[in-house]
Amino acid sequence: MRDQEPAPAQATRRLSTQETAELLGVKPETVYAYVSRGQLTSRRGQGRRGSTFDAAEVEALARRNRRDGAPSSSPDELSVRTRITLIDADRYFFRGVDAVELAARHSYEEVAEWLWTGALRPGARFVASKESLAAARRAVNGLPEHSSPADRLRVAAVAAATADPMRYDLSEQSVLGAARSLIPTLAAAQPLQRETYTDGEPIARRLWGRLSYLELDEAALRVLDMALALLVDHDLAASTLAVRVAASARAHTYAAVSAGLGVLESPLHGAASGLAHRMLLDVLDRGSAGPVVSDELRAGRRVPGLGHRLYKGEDPRARALFAALEDLPAAHPALAAAGDVVATTARHTDLRANVDLALAAFTTTYGMAPEAGETIFAVARTAGWIAHALEEYKERPLRMRPTGHYVGPRPPQPLPSPPGRAEE
Repeated sequence: MRDQEPAPAQATRRLSTQETAELLGVKPETVYAYVSRGQLTSRRGQGRRGSTFDAAEVEALARRNRRDGAPSSSPDELSVRTRITLIDADRYFFRGVDAVELAARHSYEEVAEWLWTGALRPGARFVASKESLAAARRAVNGLPEHSSPADRLRVAAVAAATADPMRYDLSEQSVLGAARSLIPTLAAAQPLQRETYTDGEPIARRLWGRLSYLELDEAALRVLDMALALLVDHDLAASTLAVRVAASARAHTYAAVSAGLGVLESPLHGAASGLAHRMLLDVLDRGSAGPVVSDELRAGRRVPGLGHRLYKGEDPRARALFAALEDLPAAHPALAAAGDVVATTARHTDLRANVDLALAAFTTTYGMAPEAGETIFAVARTAGWIAHALEEYKERPLRMRPTGHYVGPRPPQPLPSPPGRAEE
């Protein structure tokens, strides 16, 4: 947080920190949290100690808080105003429209366009630029043979950036142009499972040949496209927050997406479906979820694919994917295994299935690697990250700057002595 220059003599009425806190109904510490988030502007007072705040700006913030519901008064809890995604009562919405209904009726590309622009583009297709795709493939092909999908995606994003001389143009038109090229680049830069696979333009078709060695199944392809659309955004998940921080510092689109990819590679986030995938394979192999769940708990691990902190009931994304998989006979064994896991744990807990378990049912059915779910998640979420970057580019630069709460030794402390040298 940095105070601006002293106010000019003709400045409007200004409030002290304490007066501002009282008007907003928060603690003084929270006032400075508002400043770090870009919701208030502070100045050094003339002839008075501490910062001062424009009364009209404070009153406007108080009105917004009353209208929208005041954010948490805790300075440690970050709140970001967004028009992209709302999660409410075990449902989620993209720009006010039910996200599950959107994914059921529209392609991934069309849902991405809705997030970016608030307008549907029927038949939307994304095409990678030749230069970006060539650079990404060269970089990915240079990685060690057993590199993870997350490694390949990050490298592809960085390589694509080097081939785009317009990457520093943060205008909406330029960012959208980069987005429509980057997403197919991320998909098409991954190695094919079968060299004879016939590639296609939709993102789901490009991904299929890079995730499964099986022949293309049009019904399964529609489920994959639906999964991409369901996963396109989920409010301020950890990776999305990283993207907004990067965008707040005016990092270009590729760099912001790279920040999200770095956070996504976590067993608590994008990699969670891989754990659920391995668990379902174990259940299918052993014929029952009981011993598998017992082994997970004995090892001190949570049962993967269960529970979500934002939903009291079942994750709506899981519910939609499970319903779609019911129409695919090949998926019935994996669905039965997933249902067995839920039923086994339901004896003692109220945890419901989340999207990682549903995604694992899909990836195990079609012979994909455990990491396939992470690739699907990352490619899908790239569109959401770009939507958040676009929104953040319109905000005040560097507003995503929380204030540290120092709890170390109080200064001044003596200079440390080098190891092995006695103090003189």
